[in-house]
Amino acid sequence: MAVLCAATLVCARPSYQNMTQKEANALCRTAEFNMPKVTVPTFGKKTYNVLDFGADPTGIELATKAFQEAIDRCHQAGGGTVIIPAGLYTTGPILLRSNVRLHTEQNSFISFSPDLDLYEIYDAWFEGIPTKRCTSPISAFLQTNIAITGHGVFNGNGDWWRPLKKSKMTDSQWKKHLKEKGGVVVNNIWYPDSGSVYAQTLCEDQNVPVVTDPEDWNRIKSFLRPVMLHFVGCKNVLLEGVTFENSPAWNLHPSLCENVILTDLTVRNPWYSQNGDGVDVESCKNVLIQRCSFDVGDDAICMKSGKNKPGRDRGVPTENVVVDRCVVYHGHGGFVVGSEMSGGIKNIQVTNNLYIGTDVGLRFKSTRGRGGIVENIYIRNVHMCNIPNEALLFDLFYGGKAAGEETEEELAARMNADAPPASEETPQFKNIYISDCTATNVKRCMYFNGLPEMKIQNVSLKNIKMQGDEGALLRQTDGLTIENVQILPKDGKAFILAPTVTNVQQK
Repeated sequence: MAVLCAATLVCARPSYQNMTQKEANALCRTAEFNMPKVTVPTFGKKTYNVLDFGADPTGIELATKAFQEAIDRCHQAGGGTVIIPAGLYTTGPILLRSNVRLHTEQNSFISFSPDLDLYEIYDAWFEGIPTKRCTSPISAFLQTNIAITGHGVFNGNGDWWRPLKKSKMTDSQWKKHLKEKGGVVVNNIWYPDSGSVYAQTLCEDQNVPVVTDPEDWNRIKSFLRPVMLHFVGCKNVLLEGVTFENSPAWNLHPSLCENVILTDLTVRNPWYSQNGDGVDVESCKNVLIQRCSFDVGDDAICMKSGKNKPGRDRGVPTENVVVDRCVVYHGHGGFVVGSEMSGGIKNIQVTNNLYIGTDVGLRFKSTRGRGGIVENIYIRNVHMCNIPNEALLFDLFYGGKAAGEETEEELAARMNADAPPASEETPQFKNIYISDCTATNVKRCMYFNGLPEMKIQNVSLKNIKMQGDEGALLRQTDGLTIENVQILPKDGKAFILAPTVTNVQQK
């Protein structure tokens, strides 16, 4: 009997983390390039329960102080695990520290308050440009060995922050939104307040305002929507098992980080959420993303490295990334490179993915002015269905709109502009290998639209079968290898190779 009890105790011992170094090593070995070892963070044995620090599990009282005190105490003691038990918690922003694992137990729900007073304005980068933003709900800066694990849900209350177009709602949903959240409506777009409307007049480059009066930063605070999770300059990062949802802007944003693992996550935003990306890996190296599910309002799995001159000056590429066994439902793109790629993107592998209903399947985008080099991209065994635009898209005339939102006239106006000579501002896409992929029920199977001054270079398509309304339209491409590629369009035109496509090899 004593033996049985001992065995029962061993089995009941809590497990705070499933990811092992052996599993990480095995995933690294699948890479087509020399993938460095990605270190899985380890933590001390001490545990700290947020309830012991006064956290209210009913969600009525703010738990910010209790969360932060538990994290700080754990960090000061040399590290360990901070536990969030089952319950409802309302909190302001929290800061993760070195050697701390934040573990969420089953049925724990962490809701970040929409009270703007809780979010300080600080110097940050957004969409590849240095600017100011509100503090993210979850942040870490220059920390080592940090993790968020478990089964809990983090909700960013993004509906209180994001502008919303009336056209994306039914009448009853629209009325309910206005009744619950107040705000201001201008041209059938809901804004959280007049400051958010005013901020639109200050934006010369999409979502980055140009502010000359320092007092205006507070006036436009609601416009400075934070990403849900923002880790900057961190090393040995693990996100495992939890759900991130309803972010004010991007959901997950590791920037300038090294050794990052995302595994078994659920990442979701409403389909209508403006800038509601899933994960944006920006200027990071040695990253593993596996077994994650995305259902978001913008690009799902996205590689970035800064925008235009600020990105080139920083000069830090995103490199050595493996994405494996992920599923994407709604999103502007399943796997996406750009459009902010000015610091370069290289050595990326995407395997065994499934995209269901994304606006575009595999999406490569940039435009003149970016500069930067995208190279050594390996995509294998990706399956796509019900794609309302392209299954495979290279758009080097990207104009900032989602696929399908831009008119043919708008695109033609940019394409008809005089081509400048190639320079440091010219983006380059080269050495891209795509194999063993399928797509069904898509609008157009493929669209390559390179720049005349810098064509898309050295793309290999092998063992691909796609069925759609339209076939493949390829422009401004140099060095294309086609091997066992079947395009089955309803219009009967499988491949249209423009005169600007050169050095084509069909095997």
